[in-house]
Amino acid sequence: MRLLLLAILLGFPVLEIVLLARIAETHGWWVLAWVVLSAMAGVALLKEARFALVARVGSALAAGQFPIAAVVDSARTVLAGLFLIFPGIISDFIALTLLLLPRRVPEAVHARDHGRGHANVVDGQFRRER
Repeated sequence: MRLLLLAILLGFPVLEIVLLARIAETHGWWVLAWVVLSAMAGVALLKEARFALVARVGSALAAGQFPIAAVVDSARTVLAGLFLIFPGIISDFIALTLLLLPRRVPEAVHARDHGRGHANVVDGQFRRER
């Protein structure tokens, strides 16, 4: 098991380098532009994830929910950002796959008031006083 993990950890960067070199032979300097732009996008994702985590956790706590979904969504964004920073085509594909996976919608959005189909409805009687 350790040998397999070591082979994956060492083989992945080698595979990325070989693939980048092959693509650079046909497309030239555009590959360098792709690598630089994807790294810049990864840094932007990491910055966004830092601020979004605080907002998502605060929103979940305000709704009275456990904020694990917010932490998982932010961790997924951080992992995608790290894959974008790592130069290579395969890592960029993995990052885009992580970003395109559907996110969990908070349960507060799906909350229904006793099956009536309206969220956050308050029933009661009222009387207008003059």
